[in-house]
Amino acid sequence: MSHTTFEPVTSPSRESAPATIVGKTISQAWLPFAALCLCFFVEMVDNTVLTIALPTMGRDLHASTTQLQWVTGAYSLMFGSLLLTSGSLADRFGRRRVLTVGLAGFGLVSALVWLVQDAGQLIALRAVMGMFAACMAPVTMSLVFRLFDDEKVRMRAISIMVIIGMSAMALGPVVAGGALESVSWHWLLFVNTPIAAFAILGLLYGVPKDTAEDLHTTPLDLPAALATMAAMGLGCYALTSGVDNGWTSPVTLACFVGAALAVVVFIARERRAAHPMIDLAVLTRPTVRGAALAQLGSSVAMMAAMFMLILHFQYALGWSPMKAGLGNLPFVVMMIISSPVSEKLIARFGHRVTCMIATASVVLGTLVLAFGVEHGYWVLAAGMGLMAMGLRIIMTVCAVALIEAMPEDQTSMGTALNDVSQELGNSLGTAVVGTILAALVARTLPDGLWSADFLESFFHGERVIYLVVAVLVAVISGYGSAPRSPIPTPRTSTEPRPAAPGVRPPVARRAHARPPLDGHGVSRATLSNNKGSRVPV
Repeated sequence: MSHTTFEPVTSPSRESAPATIVGKTISQAWLPFAALCLCFFVEMVDNTVLTIALPTMGRDLHASTTQLQWVTGAYSLMFGSLLLTSGSLADRFGRRRVLTVGLAGFGLVSALVWLVQDAGQLIALRAVMGMFAACMAPVTMSLVFRLFDDEKVRMRAISIMVIIGMSAMALGPVVAGGALESVSWHWLLFVNTPIAAFAILGLLYGVPKDTAEDLHTTPLDLPAALATMAAMGLGCYALTSGVDNGWTSPVTLACFVGAALAVVVFIARERRAAHPMIDLAVLTRPTVRGAALAQLGSSVAMMAAMFMLILHFQYALGWSPMKAGLGNLPFVVMMIISSPVSEKLIARFGHRVTCMIATASVVLGTLVLAFGVEHGYWVLAAGMGLMAMGLRIIMTVCAVALIEAMPEDQTSMGTALNDVSQELGNSLGTAVVGTILAALVARTLPDGLWSADFLESFFHGERVIYLVVAVLVAVISGYGSAPRSPIPTPRTSTEPRPAAPGVRPPVARRAHARPPLDGHGVSRATLSNNKGSRVPV
């Protein structure tokens, strides 16, 4: 068995070919791929793990309920508002460089947790962590395309990353709950420091540097960047404020109006800018629109289900945090064992039809959860399994589709669009849960043993939440994966991506021209090639 040794990767000259592919298989590029998986793990697990520690933090720092909400809220707002800007920076200044800066900052700021003396300091620290996390998120998946040139290997690699991220979200509370029994809550943040250090080593010794041909050469569109920050920040906060302060409160309405104005400013700016942050025509492509909507709908389902299942297990059934975390194991198990199923579906039906099947699986799983509220754990486990299988397929296929739909020098923007869709879905899912619980159950769930009447009220609200989420997923993700918004198979490594408008095309890397396109931007050669991994027509 051969042994692969990784040496620091240097950038080729400007006249030479771009950075070479690291490996033909995942095992050949295990070191850099493991580094990217660590990055994705930290991104997905951070806020989930910290939620378990909020009561302990509140006691130690004498924090109010509002302050504790901002411990996670400050991170989420900074993270969501900076995603598109960070993706644009990565495409211009280097993806490996931006990811390394994000990891270094994230690890260093996490180490400062030992100096925190009050809730205000912790909120500030979390906001800075969210800023550095935003530098990591748009780059992690796009660098998978730097490691591998085979479409199937890329799909498998991103699938593994999705499994790791979902497993982290499901099992993070178990690990955090067990750790809090023996160590301080500070360790839940400090553990990011060694993880970031290992990930940086993997990046420097395994991922090639960006070449001039790989990067976007136009200046950063600063007004558009500020508009996206305002739109995402105000939009996400408006959904949170609607639950806390009411949907007709002045604060909520002002945030919605501000977010809408920021979107209008962004569109007007991008139409006139000589070098826009993102070509608006890209957003009208069926591939991009469909994949983004499918991701948004699936994220609504994932956030609502994860949130409600924890409440169901811990509050309604009285389970401990560790037992409640273990109750989410069907998510993890199905994520892993459904890999052959998803690959066979894609090979037989293509990506668009597979996404439609996955959407149906998520909707059916949500309906089973609604039925299982009062019918025992194993019915809930079946619903979790069906939902997890659909989520895994949608998150993998749509992430690849969004990255491949972008010009070659803007792949980080593709990942940023994927992350923005998920962040909006998470915020919408949280808003749905909070609004329905407040309207049908109570604004604050009581501690201790619940009465039979209150338990029945909670179960009713839980059923309504699952039914509403099922409808939202069917409408949003169903429309995204419908024939009018096809999600085509990503291009093979022999097909160049289009160059961005107004930007010099990358140095030619292939010997043949791209096949002519049909009305959806899919090559006619692809449409006529029914080899399984293409969209059937």
